[in-house]
Amino acid sequence: MSSRKHTDTAIDLNIPYEANEIQLKGILGFAIGLFLLIVVTFGLMWAFLNVLYDYSKEGQVKNPVGMSDRERLPPEPRLQTAPGFGVESEKGWVNMELGAPQAEYRELQRQWKEMWEHGQKDAKTGTVIALPISEAKAKLLSQNLKAKSGAEAEKLLKDSVLSISDSSAGRIASEARR
Repeated sequence: MSSRKHTDTAIDLNIPYEANEIQLKGILGFAIGLFLLIVVTFGLMWAFLNVLYDYSKEGQVKNPVGMSDRERLPPEPRLQTAPGFGVESEKGWVNMELGAPQAEYRELQRQWKEMWEHGQKDAKTGTVIALPISEAKAKLLSQNLKAKSGAEAEKLLKDSVLSISDSSAGRIASEARR
């Protein structure tokens, strides 16, 4: 071992403590700068909020990106107790949020029966979309339809009762339906 003293180190080995090289001036400068940055940011945000508040009071401008109540609803199908649960009818939206679970079926069945009995017309053009069943039957019977007969009709009848079996792997219809 050599008894040579190291002189190139930053640590003085002759004293029992380390010298503090961090100056109080740097710490205070950082703290004052941070405080000023916080105050300036707070002032800018306060001014920004006041501008937005005044803007909203003046024109009551609707947010162009905001969604309407209808758009905020989850996609169909919705649970019966969920907001927006209902059925669209000719009279408008039928709200069924707190109704019985069968309320939707009953409303749709009422609409179907009304359409079967009275038909349906397009509200904009007045064009008949659906005829009542009795009128549709009368119109069909008045057309003098021709029924197929002969060998072709017999073959069609025979083919209609055949089904494709698993054993034929879908190639041919072989089994008669029961």
